[in-house]
Amino acid sequence: MGFGQLQLKESTMNFEFSPKVQALRERLLAFMDEHIYPNESLWEQQVEEGDRWESPAILAELKAKAKDAGLWNLFLPQVYGEFSPGLTNLEYAPLAEIMGRVYWASEVFNCSAPDTGNMEVLARYGNKEQQERWLQPLLNGEIRSAFSMTEPDVASSDATNVETSIVRDGDEYVINGRKWYISGACNNHTQIHIVMGKTDPDNSNKYIQQSMILVPANTPGVKVVRPMKVFGYDDAPEGHAEVIYDNVRVPVSNMLLGEGRGFEIAQGRLGPGRIHHCMRTVGLAQRALEQMCERAETRIAFGKPLSKQQSVREAIAKSACEVEQARLLTLKAAAKMDQGGNKAAKDLIAMIKIVAPNMGCAVIDRAIQLHGGGGLSQDFFLAKAYTITRSIRLADGPDQVHMMQLGRNLARDVHAQNLAAQHPAKPVGAVS
Repeated sequence: MGFGQLQLKESTMNFEFSPKVQALRERLLAFMDEHIYPNESLWEQQVEEGDRWESPAILAELKAKAKDAGLWNLFLPQVYGEFSPGLTNLEYAPLAEIMGRVYWASEVFNCSAPDTGNMEVLARYGNKEQQERWLQPLLNGEIRSAFSMTEPDVASSDATNVETSIVRDGDEYVINGRKWYISGACNNHTQIHIVMGKTDPDNSNKYIQQSMILVPANTPGVKVVRPMKVFGYDDAPEGHAEVIYDNVRVPVSNMLLGEGRGFEIAQGRLGPGRIHHCMRTVGLAQRALEQMCERAETRIAFGKPLSKQQSVREAIAKSACEVEQARLLTLKAAAKMDQGGNKAAKDLIAMIKIVAPNMGCAVIDRAIQLHGGGGLSQDFFLAKAYTITRSIRLADGPDQVHMMQLGRNLARDVHAQNLAAQHPAKPVGAVS
């Protein structure tokens, strides 16, 4: 039995929208039409004209409207009880896709990274005191947060390489290290960093050397050095900062879950984070496809619409196929997460993390090409969309890591299945 057959047998796939999801979807689509698309230019203008690390005024207005509309914290799975709106990953997927059509829209609904992953960490691993101090304000949209893991001096795609030190000194931990591409750390509203470092660097088990600890952004010794650029964009007002932790002291009570649990927390956080990126990427690619179609019908070249050109038709057709394939694989991964948990869905999560960003890059690139020079300009969303999508091929693990692990898992599992089929276990008490 091949891997695909095995997964189909184990997974129940019904992607029809439930009445609850359909109602949310219709409200969200209406909100996007009424409030998000008409304010895209204003959002950009306010970011450019004001303090680049201050959230634009329109964002606060839109957040208030989203709360009033009941479109808030939709990302948090129902397993988190009191903190959750009760949606499954499969139910959230079509909603995340809609939000993803505008790269900053998720924050309007309090569903943007890195806050979503950080809220899940606090909901799943935080104690009551940590949840009251940090999770509740995040759920309310009153503050923002940063997830501080990647380092410039080591290959952080292997999280065991992280070198930031976390050393206990009496009732405090002392943190020293240098991080970069720390999303959210530049924003004026970011009040808490979740920092990954090593508490036991000499442990023979490299997977329990790391810990995660809560570091308030205003703690002495936390230095935001500079915003890192992505293809020339500084991605204000969120940004991706280089951060130095210089003898930063925090109480022992700021440790998450306990010493040596950092790698475990990272694995629990990154699964949902990866699929959320993919959900939003499908939305961005779908919008690029729609704009490609509109451009093809209305742009005249050599005396006829672009849509009369065979190569243009092929680009549109190929893009539609690829978007739908990625959408269905994303939904399947989400369903598997709901049915068996993140660990049971790890191979599907790896697949979609490989597939969706590559698909998005290909589709958006075709849309740019179809728009000519305009596709590279600020007059269309495509250039920015491409840089975001290309960066997702590195965010939460580069393609190569996911392919390495997925290939290893598939080879091992299929081999084990074949061995079991060739040598079935004998019934207890059977005589050979």
